[in-house]
Amino acid sequence: MDLTLLDTYQNGWTFDEMVAAATQNVDNYRITRSRAVAAPEYAARVEATGRDWHLLSVTEDWCGDSLNTLPWVDALAESSPRLSHRLIRRDEHLPLMDAHLTNGRTRSIPIVILLDDQFVERAWWGPRPAEMQAWFESAEAQALSKDERYKVLRTRYARDRGKAIMNELVAMIETAASQTVVADSATVHAAPHA
Repeated sequence: MDLTLLDTYQNGWTFDEMVAAATQNVDNYRITRSRAVAAPEYAARVEATGRDWHLLSVTEDWCGDSLNTLPWVDALAESSPRLSHRLIRRDEHLPLMDAHLTNGRTRSIPIVILLDDQFVERAWWGPRPAEMQAWFESAEAQALSKDERYKVLRTRYARDRGKAIMNELVAMIETAASQTVVADSATVHAAPHA
């Protein structure tokens, strides 16, 4: 039996629950989350949509991109009464993950799925901010060893301080708010990558 997005969302973890259940990066998740703060302008932009939104993050605790991204997603959700956030494990939700493959090929995480107030999928984002993803896929990045590539990414995340993540997520919400939805249920289905 397929779970609906509402069921999947309701059975998801809060950020703190995910960290409590994590076996890897626990201290780093807590430290990064303690430093993650959303500027008031982001909450104002979400509020201006006049709707409630739900962010469903697909992740695993070992993922370095999740470590550098999800604390900021959670800070954004916490900043606005119009946003909520839940997290699920990728490897426990492979059909949902497979509907959101990066470049149609890889199960890269995190993926943040945008659900509207009826728990209908409207868009999705991930696994990294667009500029970082473009660099990651570039010949320059691919010429580096995996360890060197991720060291550069960690530096980029640290310098950005969540701005690209929050800008892109809020823009995705604004775009979704401006579109009409034709959907008859809130079952799992793919939406265009944001």
